Amino acid sequence: MKVAVCAALLLLAVMTPAASAATCDLSQLSPCAPALFNGAAATASCCSSLRAQQSCFCQYAKNPAYARYISSPNARKIISSCGLSVPRC
Repeated sequence: MKVAVCAALLLLAVMTPAASAATCDLSQLSPCAPALFNGAAATASCCSSLRAQQSCFCQYAKNPAYARYISSPNARKIISSCGLSVPRC
């Protein structure tokens, strides 16, 4: 669960809110855990999950439990490799 939460946080920081509402669920970002924690390349599944949770990023970023993961070098790498940008919340 820690991996999913961390992955979600860094993804939230990268993406801008989407037009349609998504169910905010950090566990949906679990495909990004290897990239976040081990520096592995972001997979297509990870990038897809990030896009689906895009509207939740600011919510995740404002949560003190997740903020440190969002600013991590691996999170920024994932966001960039998925073609996303860091949101301004």
